[in-house]
Amino acid sequence: MGTHAQRVRAHARRITTRTRRRRRRLVDYPRQGRRGARRWLPSWRQWLGTFLLGTCGLAGLFTYVYVTVDIPDENAAASREANVYYWADGTQMVSTGDVDRQNVKLDDIPESVRDAVIAAENASFYTDSGVDPMGLGRAVVNMVKGQETQGGSTITQQYVKNTYLSQDQTMTRKVREFVISLKVDQRKTKDEILQGYLNSSWFGRGAYGIEAAAHAYYGVPARQLNASQGAVLAALLKGAEMYDPSGGAANHRRSKARWAWILDRQVAVGRMSAEERARYKKFPEPQKESRSTSLSGHYGQTGYLVDIANKYLKQRTGLTDKDLALGGYKIHTTFDKRRVHQLARTARRALEGLDPKKRPQDKGVQIGAASVRTQDGALLAAYGGADATRHFSNNADTSGVPAGSAFKPFVLAAALQDGLRADSEGPGGMTPGEALVEGGNATYQKLGEETGMGRVREVAVDAGMLESSMARSDDSFALGTSTPSAVRLASAYGTFARGGLQHDPYSVTSVTRDGDAEGDGEEREQIEGLEPPRTRRALDSRVAGQVDTVLRDVARDSLGKVSGVDGAPVAAGRTNDKDRLKSAWFAGYTPKVSTAVTLFRLRPRDPLLQPLSDVGGRGSRHGNALTERIWRDSLLGVDLAPGSGSKLGAPKAAAFGDR
Repeated sequence: MGTHAQRVRAHARRITTRTRRRRRRLVDYPRQGRRGARRWLPSWRQWLGTFLLGTCGLAGLFTYVYVTVDIPDENAAASREANVYYWADGTQMVSTGDVDRQNVKLDDIPESVRDAVIAAENASFYTDSGVDPMGLGRAVVNMVKGQETQGGSTITQQYVKNTYLSQDQTMTRKVREFVISLKVDQRKTKDEILQGYLNSSWFGRGAYGIEAAAHAYYGVPARQLNASQGAVLAALLKGAEMYDPSGGAANHRRSKARWAWILDRQVAVGRMSAEERARYKKFPEPQKESRSTSLSGHYGQTGYLVDIANKYLKQRTGLTDKDLALGGYKIHTTFDKRRVHQLARTARRALEGLDPKKRPQDKGVQIGAASVRTQDGALLAAYGGADATRHFSNNADTSGVPAGSAFKPFVLAAALQDGLRADSEGPGGMTPGEALVEGGNATYQKLGEETGMGRVREVAVDAGMLESSMARSDDSFALGTSTPSAVRLASAYGTFARGGLQHDPYSVTSVTRDGDAEGDGEEREQIEGLEPPRTRRALDSRVAGQVDTVLRDVARDSLGKVSGVDGAPVAAGRTNDKDRLKSAWFAGYTPKVSTAVTLFRLRPRDPLLQPLSDVGGRGSRHGNALTERIWRDSLLGVDLAPGSGSKLGAPKAAAFGDR
């Protein structure tokens, strides 16, 4: 009996000791009294405690953030400004963007359009709290993975991002967006939020807001949009660069597929009946991209000049179409107002001399031209077509027209650079210079073969042409099958004028953003990357001088001397009738300016060039005389006009053309 009692007391003491030991440990982990894997498995109490502790911590953190983050003032993007472009003399050329954003009331937006947007972007918009916790979770996961934090967002969150925050994809911005969206959802009605979202969203084509988008894509105010058109515009919210149908075949396919999905989605979420959906079988094609009427100024050339400047900006600074569409930029260009006007006037006079009603050969004639300052490559003038608001392809800055005999000087330069004697005789007993004057194709085809087409290509690109415009190096390459733009051909000819020194063409000298900082009239931000292109030697000066001499001979043979101020002669250039390409070119330079003019024919909806035979009548020499006249008159109207004070010196220009 006693022995048993002793054993009971001993066991009780062991239990008490063990219990005391356990109580001494704040966290029983690894767990005592367990062996093997069970020793390392937390108990259900430990799991529950950890969960509650974490939940309380997150709740506390969220409470702190919620209290400290308030709804900020609207950001600059919510009140986008216009962009202002300036001529080289500092006077204003055009202000763009004034009509690209027009806020409208929700009542002016058809319910069917609102339904399309809600179905596509946030079907639970009218019932949710304004946030998507899962979207924030995805953002956290993406941040951990080192990816962008962008995730699915509600319409309220997108409105907050557009109106109050930046577009930066950072975790901090995402958390602020989440909290502000909760507060906005409490302080504003759903209709107010939807109205703000539709007025602040980016739809492409320079359009911020549904009203500007309706005009840009369908030429009507938002209140006249139908459900099918509304679905197309709703698709753009996913990314206008990918879903604007005018952006190419791939864009068109994506847009059409998402249009159909949005209509089906409206049926699925109860925002459209199946009967109404069945009526929308044909994709509502948007109109072609148009320009603000202000871009038709200056003989229709302003839009082309703005496009050239924007293209240069995007290449050099990293600015995007969306950045520029936000507005607020002051863009100073190299364009000379007087030269632009004169070039446009002379081109229009040449076109007015055509009679497409009587001569079918005169239909579809297009002209492109560009003038570059020989000193540094500044683009002084361009003629892109009849009117930038009606003819959207910029003929001055678009490749696709074979250069023909205008390319031969680069063949000659390549041969001279590799040791050819200028007085060497080729086929027909002509020197390369004589063959250039006479338009001898056989001589230059042979010269290209002996020099090597690859070497000719290299010299042409070094002189300033783009590699992307170079044709295949076949037997006809030396005869000008490459397709430089007028801008690039004028620039490349300027390399001969500068003794072999090359400058890439440039069109913008400076850009500033957000002027009048703090009311002091100073520009807040100077956009970097717009220093003029560097000068580099492309040709030996001796070679450039030899080519220049031959080009003067060609110019004298074409026009002789054109009297100018103080009797100073100026050289022009010429075209010839021995080429058989469907284009006419006239390119040449003075000590001041290098100008290239091209003429070609197109038929509607046909990308192939049409023959130039008898364009303008027989006296036009298949259009060659027209390009010559434009080149000459644009020069005479500025450099040799009475009172210009120009003294250009000896003839120093040349040109070629073909058909």
